[in-house]
Order: sequence, then structure tokens, then C-alpha cells
Amino acid sequence: MSYQALYRVWRPRSFSDVVGQSHITRTLQNAVMQEKFSHAYLFSGPRGTGKTSAAKIFAKTINCEESPVLEPCNKCAACLGIQDGSISDVIEIDAASNNGVEQIRDIRDKVKYAPSAVKYKVYIIDEVHMLSIGAFNALLKTLEEPPKHVIFILATTEPHKIPLTIISRCQRFDFKRISQASMVDRMKYITEAESISITTEALEAVALSAEGGMRDALSLLDQAISYSDDQVSLNDVLEVTGSVSQEKLTQVVETLNDKDVQQALRIVDEVIQGGKDPGSFVFDLIYYLRDLLLYQSAPELGNILERAVLNDTFEELAKRLDAQWIQQAISELNQCQQEIKWTNSPKVFIEICLLRITDQQQSSSTQMEDSPKLNTLFTKIEQLEKELHTLKERSESLGQTAVTPNHAPKRPQVRSNKNSYKIPFERIRHVLSEASKSELKSVQSQWANFMDALKKKSAPAHATVQDSKPRAASEQALVLGFKYEIHCSLALDHKQTIELLLAEVVGKQLSIIPIPEVNWQEIREDFLKNQRNQENESEQSPKEDPLIQEARNLVGDDLLEIRD
Repeated sequence: MSYQALYRVWRPRSFSDVVGQSHITRTLQNAVMQEKFSHAYLFSGPRGTGKTSAAKIFAKTINCEESPVLEPCNKCAACLGIQDGSISDVIEIDAASNNGVEQIRDIRDKVKYAPSAVKYKVYIIDEVHMLSIGAFNALLKTLEEPPKHVIFILATTEPHKIPLTIISRCQRFDFKRISQASMVDRMKYITEAESISITTEALEAVALSAEGGMRDALSLLDQAISYSDDQVSLNDVLEVTGSVSQEKLTQVVETLNDKDVQQALRIVDEVIQGGKDPGSFVFDLIYYLRDLLLYQSAPELGNILERAVLNDTFEELAKRLDAQWIQQAISELNQCQQEIKWTNSPKVFIEICLLRITDQQQSSSTQMEDSPKLNTLFTKIEQLEKELHTLKERSESLGQTAVTPNHAPKRPQVRSNKNSYKIPFERIRHVLSEASKSELKSVQSQWANFMDALKKKSAPAHATVQDSKPRAASEQALVLGFKYEIHCSLALDHKQTIELLLAEVVGKQLSIIPIPEVNWQEIREDFLKNQRNQENESEQSPKEDPLIQEARNLVGDDLLEIRD
């Protein structure tokens, strides 16, 4: 077969070719130069990030005829033999298909033999997490004390599945996802060397779809080259990867933000009818919104964007959008992503999700429109409170002047003008007579939940009761204490909304009775005082003789005559 895939042709042959893992390659090079390398290594990280390539390069470097060197020469017999696999002293083992105890015992029996062609015998065990427990146990002793001429390199994508006894006997190196910029630079170098015409936008789209794996990026690039004609364009890459263009994602976000549901649904229909995967579309949209939010918060972090390419359109959109709206949209899309995993109609859930996002935008706009009205209302309330305070001071001074020594001061009459609130004293006393601490605690325990629910349902109603406190509760009623009298009147305007929602939260129907805090303290003290007097009277009254009580019950008070 004359043709080889790009990822095979351009597999790294030296440490300088390993992209994005300088923290590992530099450490290994220094170890070789100082001849202080370990007997066992563990290379862990995502797929396609260079684990087995780095292992093979390390094997060449320590066995190179010019060693110690920073890079293998790739010219001597040792380097060439290890590269093409003709030297039997460097053994690559796939643990996925050789995961039994017998295979590991075979390794354990052969490690004692000296290498035949090079200085060090190197065992590269790929996907080592696939070994069985018995195989790990068989490897354990050999891995701890191998002969001086043997080096083990274990590679895995799932290090958490490896026993800690194995990990503790290795030097561990964690390979990281390769950055988008590093992959684009590497692919530019390869396409120029291969004389392939490709646009920068196409390379960036390949890097985005590869999700940090260089091997995946080269495989996708190979597909795009086969799909295209003369030049590989962005559309060619999008067709091959099934991704959605940034232009489409921008259009969707703009239409949702502008509350143009019809256009947003039309774009989604075009995307899915065009053969794009619905799950990939939602995934791309979430990460695009994430990039907008990230760039909005910290523009200097533009180099770590996941799904967006930094351009003028992206920057302008980031300035326009509200951060809270982006967060709500991401939350809705994340829920949609979970829902479409278990359905045969993902498009329906995506459309419902877009409608929910738009509804949130409309409700937010309504609240923003209501905000100036609320501010005006609160300003008027403050003015009225000042006027009431002034009038109260005047009435108190006039009342003190009018009181004479022969007459006790009376409770001031409640004003009956249109701005006043008539306090239902008798009704509150009735509630107090039936109230209990358990009922009050039950309401207080749910009060924070009730206030949160009321804020979402009705912002004006929440504003009127946000400073109120539950003061007494019976089976049928709840006494609410307010700082000012005007708030009591405003609360009654939203009485139905408050009571319905309170019933949902608390679990029972309660009628609210507002009362200013000043009046509440007075009526509470009066009630407690009367209660104490009644208790004292009952204690002080003499107990009647049981014989007399029985006689009274038999003949009645009219016929009964008591003598000492």
C-alpha cells in the first residue's frame, strides 16, 4: 500500500516533534543527559497527545549510539531499528489484547536476559489499565526490582484504574490536552511540507474538533483533504466533522438575544436538515456561549477559547450580551443536552429549549421595564413615611397639651383618610388566643423559600413584604409585622397572590393580617398582661369544698343554703 495516513507519516521521531508537552520532554532529556533515568515510568493523559510516541523516542534516545544526547540522531542502527521495529529489545505490548497473567509472566521470565542489540531493553505497555488484577500482581515484583538493563514505560488514558501499588513504583508524567494554537502551528508545518492548500479557518476548525488530540486532528485533516477539491476550505472541514460554523452559532445567539424566535428556529432547522448532529450543535452552542462569557469577564484570556475564533464579530457580540442571560442560556442548553440523550426526537427538545431561553429574555425585559416604576413607587413611599412621621409628632404634641390631670390618656384613634390602614385589633386578638409556637415556627422555617418563590412570581408583591416578619400564627391566619403603616396597605393589594403562594409553600391556607410593628408591640403586651392577670385570679380564688360542689350539682344554687 503506497499511501499512509498523515498521523503515521508525521508521527514524532524526536522530542522537538512532540507538540505541547514541553514539561515532559524537557524532564526526560535532562534525565538522559545526566544518566539519571528511572527503571519505570507511567505516561497518562488523553488520547492522541503523544504518550507512546514519547515512549518510543525515549527508548531511541537512551539507546542511541551517540548517547547521552538531547535528541536521538535517527541515523544510527539503533535509532533506525527501534523506529521500524526490527530491534527486538524494544517491545511494544497492547495490554487491551494481552491482559492475562500468562503474558505478564512471560515478560517476567524474559526480563532477566540481557539485550541483544542495544544497551537497554525497553517494555512499552500501552493501555496498561486493561490488565487484570492477576496480571498487575504478576507485574508488581518485576516492576519494583527489574534488572539494571530493563526499563518499563506504561501508557494509559485512565490512570485511576491502575492499582496504587503500581503507580507508586513509577515516575508519573501527565500529558495534557494540546492547545488549539499549537495544533494549528503543527498542521501548518505539515500541510506546507506536503504542499497541501488549506485556509487558516479550516485549520482552526480542525483543531477545535480534535479536542486537544494531535492524532485526531491529523485524522480529521486527512478526511478533509480527501473530501475537498483543490483547496481545503472551512465548509469542507465542517462537512467532515459535523460541526456548526461560528457564523451559524453567532446568528443563533443574536436571534435569541433579540427575541426573534422565528428566525432562531429557522436556523436550527437548516442546521439539522443539513445533516449536522443535534447533540454536536448543542455542545458547540454551549461552548460558544462559554467563550463569550469568558471573554466578557477577562478579555486577556482570549487564547484559551474552546469553540470560538477571536474576531471583530465575536468581540462585538461579547459587548452586547448580558452576562446573566448567557449563564441562564447555558443552564437551559445543558438541561437540553441531558434530555436529548434519551429521545428519538432531539430537534423537538432543542426547539423547546430555545423557546425557554427567549421566554426568560422576555421576562427579564419585563422586570427591567418594571424597575423604574418600582423605584418611583418606593420614592413616593419614603415621602409618605416622612409626612406620616411629621404628622405623628404633631399629634403627639397636641395630645400632650390637651390631656388634663383628671382624665387618663386614651389610645389615639386610627386615622380614616385614604392613606391610612385600619388595624383589625379584635381579629388579631382572636388569632393570638388561638396561636401556638409550633404554628409560628412552621411558617418561619419556610419563610425564606416563600420569599424566593414570591420574588420569581411577582416582583412588586415581593417588594412590599420583603421587610415583613411573621409574628403570630394559628391554624387559619398569620400576623405579619411591617415597619411602616403604608406597607400594610400595599401588602393587602397583593393579598391574593401572597396567600396562594404561601399555601403552596407552607401546605395550608393562611389568611395574612398586616400590622405595623409599633402597634404589634402594644397589642402583644396587652394580650400577655391580660393572660397573666387571668392566671393570677385563678390561682388566688379559694378552692370550694368538694361536698358543697357536689350538692350544688345536685340541687342547684337556688335551693342550696350554706352555713358555717
